[in-house]
Amino acid sequence: MENLEGRVQRALTDLRPYLEADGGDIQLVEITKDLCVKVELHGACADCQMIHMTMKGGVEQAIRQAAPEITKVEAINWPAA
Repeated sequence: MENLEGRVQRALTDLRPYLEADGGDIQLVEITKDLCVKVELHGACADCQMIHMTMKGGVEQAIRQAAPEITKVEAINWPAA
């Protein structure tokens, strides 16, 4: 069985082509002890005005589907996410 980090990484890998198509990318920074996933946005994603929707509707949903025990998903370089 795949560990928690592996499942989160797989979810991000599955999302990556969609983000790259818009000139962006995402990287896992850490999974905290309280099961918060922290990611860093790159390229066009870092200052996209639609990133809040991408974070909630895409990134967070994909991560929670792969790892339901995750309590929160945050972009460390985009506080409003």
